[in-house]
Amino acid sequence: MASSATRTRAAAALRMKQIALDNQSRTIRRLRVQLATERRCMSKKIERMKAKKQLARESHVECHQKFQARIQAVEDSLQAQHLIIEALLEEKDSLLQTIQGLQEANGAPAPFDDEWEEDPEED
Repeated sequence: MASSATRTRAAAALRMKQIALDNQSRTIRRLRVQLATERRCMSKKIERMKAKKQLARESHVECHQKFQARIQAVEDSLQAQHLIIEALLEEKDSLLQTIQGLQEANGAPAPFDDEWEEDPEED
């Protein structure tokens, strides 16, 4: 009977090991399915994040280009204003010379001498 009991115990031990292996296999399959699901969800999240990052990059570039265009417009305006000021100064000098010439032609004393100073500009 010892032989039969040993075989029964060995069979029971084998059966227990088989059950444990089956449980491990089910756990592994379940974890693989869960991992695959998580990977799919993470892939979608990563794609959304990449899309948001790309949109942010495009928005930044667009904003930078608009800002550069505004800077250029202001610089152009300043240059135009500078040219206008130069033209006005030249016209002023010409008018002063014309006035002096007319006064000299009429024999009037010249109100403008060599020490002519412009009014100080206000800041």
